[in-house]
Amino acid sequence: MRYCLALDLKNDAVLIAEYEAWHREIWPEIRKSILDAGITDMEIYRLEDRLFMIMETTADYDGERKAAMDAANPVVQKWEELMWKYQSPVPGGQPGEKWRLMTRIFSLDQSI
Repeated sequence: MRYCLALDLKNDAVLIAEYEAWHREIWPEIRKSILDAGITDMEIYRLEDRLFMIMETTADYDGERKAAMDAANPVVQKWEELMWKYQSPVPGGQPGEKWRLMTRIFSLDQSI
């Protein structure tokens, strides 16, 4: 399965550079938590202060299960707290909501 999500960054060039630096060498525990949840590939793209994430997952991936795993993992919680320094919620989300799931509106291969 493929999931696409959006998130904003604080519009500050120094903070954006720091955020990108953190993501060049994510903590090994973060990589492990991503893979353990059934995410097989993840890419993040940036346009100014808007982020776009593409996640490829196994067929049995469950976002709620991933959230529960993250909530129980102190290293993931530390990472998430650190990342909030740089992140800004996308308008229209729930309080505290970070990455928001996007809805696909077009596919060149209409059979999908």
